[in-house]
Amino acid sequence: MQSRTQTLSPRAKRLRRDQTDAERKLWLYLRSRQMNGFKFRRQQPIGRCIVDFFCPESKLVVELDGGQHADQAEADQRRTGFLAKAGYRVLRFWDNDVLTEPEAVLQKIVEELNHPSPPPSPSRGEGVKRTHQASPLTPALSLKGRGSNGGGR
Repeated sequence: MQSRTQTLSPRAKRLRRDQTDAERKLWLYLRSRQMNGFKFRRQQPIGRCIVDFFCPESKLVVELDGGQHADQAEADQRRTGFLAKAGYRVLRFWDNDVLTEPEAVLQKIVEELNHPSPPPSPSRGEGVKRTHQASPLTPALSLKGRGSNGGGR
């Protein structure tokens, strides 16, 4: 019988190969320790989940949600709860925000990496209150001059 990790690995590889436009765009900025020296992985298995982006050093998970996630908010909430109980911090962004306001998304990620909030206490009934980013932040990162092809895989 295959273990859960063995069945997740081929799926994670397929997800890395078949990225969405938003995942591809965000990966251009997260890869190669470009975010203040923090290393990110993409399509990383964590327990029973495969998360979009993961920074092991800060235990930060970044999830991108497309339109289909509007219909699965409850499942996303359970998934976020599972990750929070395991000690991970989760940021969620709509694909459209990554595509139209990447500076705001990157700024929020940088803020979380530099000033992480304390993890919630599940024993006290505290949950992860991070939700999709609805309001744009003042862009503090300049993305101008970056190539659009990402230099390959």
